[in-house]
Amino acid sequence: MPKKYIYLIITYIAMQLSGVLALPFVQQIENPEAFSVGWSVATFALALIISIYFLRDEVSEFFRTEQKQIGTIILWSVLGFILVFITQIVAVVIETFVFGIKPGSQNTMDLMNIARQAPIFIIIISVLGPILEELVFRKAIFGSLHKRMNFFFAALLSGIIFAAVHMDFSHLLTYTAIGMVFAFLYVETKRIIVPIIAHMAINTYAVIGQLSIDPEQIEEQLKQLEQLQLIIIGGY
Repeated sequence: MPKKYIYLIITYIAMQLSGVLALPFVQQIENPEAFSVGWSVATFALALIISIYFLRDEVSEFFRTEQKQIGTIILWSVLGFILVFITQIVAVVIETFVFGIKPGSQNTMDLMNIARQAPIFIIIISVLGPILEELVFRKAIFGSLHKRMNFFFAALLSGIIFAAVHMDFSHLLTYTAIGMVFAFLYVETKRIIVPIIAHMAINTYAVIGQLSIDPEQIEEQLKQLEQLQLIIIGGY
């Protein structure tokens, strides 16, 4: 793995662990929730700036290329959004009706609760997070693995790591499957910008969908899905 990718991964890990540095300050601040959100946005933005610096040669190469194929990028990004959307639905159905896992990601709910209280947090979910994750998990990790093994195993391993980082192990299948789709987009287009756009789009779609629904309605929908699950499973 090139050194710049190692530095990229270290930067991402440091960003994820940076909250530990903020703990001493949180207890002394009048509004700790706002401080925590501001700290998260600042550290994500700083990590992205540092990551782009490490990849500055590849970024500049893209802008120097005369044939950027913008139309192809847009087409594949739209297709990628659709593929991720369908994959997510299929994975959730399998988790629910095959493995008996309750629908609804706790990780997503926690992020949405923060976004409702501090809308600026949406920039992490819709922009900063997707860009960083694609640079780390697809470009650095998957890209390095794919040089040593076939697509399926490289995408699977990087997808599992991507899923584990989200700390929502009950939905490991969903996150892994989504990660594999992003890897497919990267391989097919040979441009990391495509899975980045698709990732940003699906996250933004989820944010809009979640914020437009009252939290009580979400709970009611989850209960209805659980009842349907019991009916179907009980019918076997």
